[in-house]
Amino acid sequence: MFRSGNLKQRIVIDIATAERMGYVTDVEINEISGRIESIIINKHSGFLSSLFGFGERSIPWESIVVMGREFVLVKTFDFNEKCLKN
Repeated sequence: MFRSGNLKQRIVIDIATAERMGYVTDVEINEISGRIESIIINKHSGFLSSLFGFGERSIPWESIVVMGREFVLVKTFDFNEKCLKN
């Protein structure tokens, strides 16, 4: 069985840029299907930032490429950067 608590505090890394994006702080679950929709990461660690939601970012579950014991590797899509290249 997998528990959402096992995800917390894993480091999230973008595989395209090798950027350390932050830490997993929470998950969003679809109330109807019960599936995980996305993970919530917090760019800033600390009590106040997690309490007030500073620097939170939602990463869709489909963007997760690999989930290890300490790391979550994701493939993000930057819409603005993609449009500038075309």
